[in-house]
Amino acid sequence: MKLFVSLVISIPALAMLPACQTVESEAPAANIPFSGLQGTHWRLVEFRSMDDAQGITGPDDPEKYSITFHNDGSLTAILDCNRGVGPWRNDIANATGGTLSIGPLGVTRALCPQPSMGEMLERRLGEVRSFTITNGRLNMALIADAGILVWEPAPY
Repeated sequence: MKLFVSLVISIPALAMLPACQTVESEAPAANIPFSGLQGTHWRLVEFRSMDDAQGITGPDDPEKYSITFHNDGSLTAILDCNRGVGPWRNDIANATGGTLSIGPLGVTRALCPQPSMGEMLERRLGEVRSFTITNGRLNMALIADAGILVWEPAPY
């Protein structure tokens, strides 16, 4: 009887051993600690308007539009033939995004050849309220669902 009770207790315990096994695997991207926007450099991919009449607008040359988040809370922006500087804040963040506010920006006032997204981008950066990082891209959501600015990492 003693042997039978031991086997009855031991067999279920053996069945649970695989569940206790340690499996080495890469952590999913969502579990990687968020290191922040500071020290990152991005170039514009597109502006996605929530207005169906406008739709998606992309730059003729992505190198003309970039933004750099500096460690001291300042940012620099290339807005076609103009340059901008100003503050940025990111008070709440996790591995996939958070709050974001930009500006006010001080921007040079050269007249860029058309078509240019510079003036629109300057205005829209002041309307940013949050961001997400999705598939390596920075998506800045604008106030009142006005649209999304999509950026990709850019070399310095």
